[in-house]
Amino acid sequence: MFKRVLIANRGEIALRIMRACKELGVETVCVYSTADRDAPYLKLADRAICIGPGPAKESYLNISRLIAAAEIADVDAIHPGYGFLSERPDFSQACRDCKIEFIGPSPEAMQALGDKVTCKKTAKENGVPVFPGSKDAIEDEEEAVKVASQIGFPVIIKASAGGGGRGMKVCHNEATLRSMLRVASQEAQAAFGNGAVFIEKYLEKARHVEIQMLGDKHGNAVYLWERDCSLQRRHQKVIEEAPAPNIDREKFRKVCESAAKMIKAVGYAGAATCEFLLDEKGDFYMLEVNTRVQVEHPVTEMITGVDIVQQSIRIAAGEKIPFRQEDVKINGHAIECRICAEDPAEGFRPSAGKIVQWEVPGGLGVRLDTHVVPGYVVPPNYDSMVAKLIVHAPTRAQAIARLGRALAEFAVVGISTTLPLHQRIVEDPEFQAGEYTIHWLERFVARG
Repeated sequence: MFKRVLIANRGEIALRIMRACKELGVETVCVYSTADRDAPYLKLADRAICIGPGPAKESYLNISRLIAAAEIADVDAIHPGYGFLSERPDFSQACRDCKIEFIGPSPEAMQALGDKVTCKKTAKENGVPVFPGSKDAIEDEEEAVKVASQIGFPVIIKASAGGGGRGMKVCHNEATLRSMLRVASQEAQAAFGNGAVFIEKYLEKARHVEIQMLGDKHGNAVYLWERDCSLQRRHQKVIEEAPAPNIDREKFRKVCESAAKMIKAVGYAGAATCEFLLDEKGDFYMLEVNTRVQVEHPVTEMITGVDIVQQSIRIAAGEKIPFRQEDVKINGHAIECRICAEDPAEGFRPSAGKIVQWEVPGGLGVRLDTHVVPGYVVPPNYDSMVAKLIVHAPTRAQAIARLGRALAEFAVVGISTTLPLHQRIVEDPEFQAGEYTIHWLERFVARG
């Protein structure tokens, strides 16, 4: 096991990794920007190192400063968390070059699955169901039109690298496709440094279901079942739950097996998530693979009892996955709400500032992952998420009831949050019945 780990991230996930390390007897080094200099969680690290000013490009996205901090602190490994540099093969490679273990996949495995075009080819080779679409990156408009005519409109343009909705455009006709192709490519270039895009069939009505997986350095791979992440706004997840309601579990088992086979085929070591869309017929189509721990990993932890963050650290240290596939059982139901510093009544305007009151829920089956305490100042520089509220109960109905109770107990003063929106969602009959798609929340918000 490692002696000392540097956490190349901030906020909730930095604290989550810190706690996992402490339980393993591993020292932690936490980096921070000047915008985070007063963050309370820094006090829990064995050492904290400033790596630059507030803008992420000058701190959390600066590979040379992170490596310098790691060398100063004499760490064995670096954990990237999620976001920032977590899916950058060049960061994984920089760690390797400096003989620092990257807690995540190798640069080769990350490249193989992180690039969506390459990943799609690997998926098909291993029996993972994929969308009809272009085999490679689109070179020009005429090729795009040809592919779209073959698979039929609507289609979606996607960036080959990255995610989060950037470089993504839905096109319902040829004119829109021609006009959006260059726009999508430019967005992808600006966001990811890679302007390559590809085209797939677009589903008007679909659910977003993803599979949590673990692979190790000994050729083992397991799946930890699925999460439903369909409740999204502008391609950003708002509520996740596990297991997914209203799916054919036997059909899905085969999809899970093929996904695990795929990450095994590329020699993947660490946590990975394979994302799918589920159509009205109950068929699954792969979207992409996220080569990192996910924001929503706690719901899987709650139903399986597997500490995904700890397992990722153990895997990076060379340990085998300590259980077999048949050992992974689904226990009850879990739901997660991403609580963000945003004002839903004002078009989800970010709400930075000082938190005057922070009263959190508790009780059986309630978990709150957060770095926030009363008096904390939410900086304007980074992602707006301030907490993840997770509940667990024997059944989905009981989990919904528990979530409603927990949300009612949660009180925040000083900033606006998405708590009122979450309360409205939980009370909605369609949500309670599990009858929602990836576009449901947009319509829900629009009707007020």
